[in-house]
Amino acid sequence: MPQTHEVTNQVPPHHGYDAAADPALLAALDREGAGWAAPELHEVGVLAGSERAADWGRLANENSPVLHTHDRYGHRVDEVEFHPYWHELMRTAVGHGLHAAPWADDRPGAHVARAAKFLVWGQVEAGHTCPVSMTYAAVPALRATPALAEWLEPLLASRTYDFGLRRPDTKRGLIAGMSMTEKQGGSDVRANTTTAVPAGDGTYRLTGHKWFTSAPMSDVFLTLAQAPGGLSCFLLPRVLPDGSRNRLLLQRLKDKLGNRSNASAEIEYDEAFGWLVGEEGRGVATIIEMVNMTRLDCVLGGASGMRLGVIRAVHHATHRRAFGKALIDQPLMRNVLADLALESEAATAVAMRLAGATDRVARGDGDEALLRRLGLAVTKYWVCKRAPGHAAEALECLGGNGYIEDSGMPRLYREAPLSSIWEGSGNVAALDGLRAMARQPETVEAFFAEVGLAAGADRHLDAAVVGLHKQLADPAEAEYRARQLTETMALVFQASLLLRHAPAAVAEAFCASRLGGGHGGAYGTLPTGVDTEAVLARVRTTAA
Repeated sequence: MPQTHEVTNQVPPHHGYDAAADPALLAALDREGAGWAAPELHEVGVLAGSERAADWGRLANENSPVLHTHDRYGHRVDEVEFHPYWHELMRTAVGHGLHAAPWADDRPGAHVARAAKFLVWGQVEAGHTCPVSMTYAAVPALRATPALAEWLEPLLASRTYDFGLRRPDTKRGLIAGMSMTEKQGGSDVRANTTTAVPAGDGTYRLTGHKWFTSAPMSDVFLTLAQAPGGLSCFLLPRVLPDGSRNRLLLQRLKDKLGNRSNASAEIEYDEAFGWLVGEEGRGVATIIEMVNMTRLDCVLGGASGMRLGVIRAVHHATHRRAFGKALIDQPLMRNVLADLALESEAATAVAMRLAGATDRVARGDGDEALLRRLGLAVTKYWVCKRAPGHAAEALECLGGNGYIEDSGMPRLYREAPLSSIWEGSGNVAALDGLRAMARQPETVEAFFAEVGLAAGADRHLDAAVVGLHKQLADPAEAEYRARQLTETMALVFQASLLLRHAPAAVAEAFCASRLGGGHGGAYGTLPTGVDTEAVLARVRTTAA
């Protein structure tokens, strides 16, 4: 072979590490009451960092789902065929309880443990976490109708992944989906035109077109439709109690930017069979808790992608040389990498704090419910909004190699915008924060009580809190300023957590750059004096 084909200065594969060996995540797991879950988390982490799991994720994305509307004889079947590795990903997620398992676990911290595993396993492949998330989120909504919850919760929480369209009561485990948006409405679900007509036996028949239904091979779906009493929530099974197929007709699969492993469909309801969940006219109120849970997973997904992006960038920079030394030893590259690491750690800290609040709310903590209500809205906006830029900068750290599919970075980049769009785009999330503060002023008190736990720890945070009070006291053009206000609240929330729980080098650098005006419009603009070595030590991976 010619000497020109000798390969040098190429980075070794990034496999064989424990993706759960994340100091920020492990510390949060412990302080939020789920330290008992560390052994299983590391089990998930070792698999997530393996070459085998990487192949599962890659091939599930390279071989997108295929819709089969009819069988060879012309019978309507409405089934989606997945690559076998999709099922491996789902089997692992369900087997480790990343879906609805916490609702059947009385241990304090069960929801925190699930969140940590979700954050780690999501780094392998993000698409399959969508049905996993919806299955988790369906349970609180179903509890509005106790008889449905009593029947379905054990199956939704089962750690057995049982794929295939069969009667729910004949399966060992179920996956749930959610189908709300329509062509004319999008986020404005009150504009939905799908109708639900009482059948006279306690069930309803739904007719309409749903514009975006993720994971259409799920066993049951929560959906919204206009009943005689107004917009209402319904549960639709794919297979009816008599074993026949429900009239959920798959029209086409969406050709999406990312999230390619996961099928998303347009569905026609042709007098589809459904059970009412909650009361007629209370559809939004019934399903809102499901939305809150999936919004938490949007934050976890954003944090998961950031962690994956920065550890890949650091791995590359550690092994790649340019201009006489390793990239990671170049001052400007250290600035970029440390900045990415700060963003990742802040996202992890706030995501896990909200997971802890969710766990305590599930056990009846009213104060935590107030914090979660506002904290989740502002955090969903900010962490998910930061994810695409973070992925782009991490990709750029690999240079041209990062632009090639083999690196895995393009898939990360394409996936990054989804968490900001799913369950309410940026404007929806920011306005939801305003709505929470207007309707429940006590949420503001809970937010400042939480942030106040770090009072006096950093002058930049203290000044930002004073400024935030002034912003909130000025109602002029609040909707126009909603993004600015939401960003400030999210940064203050993150900074307070880092000051209380992260190493001083991390917390001080975050406050100085994000709150102290010492940061530019791009990553890699940290002020001088940052202890980059201490920051980067938090994102280096080692052999499992």
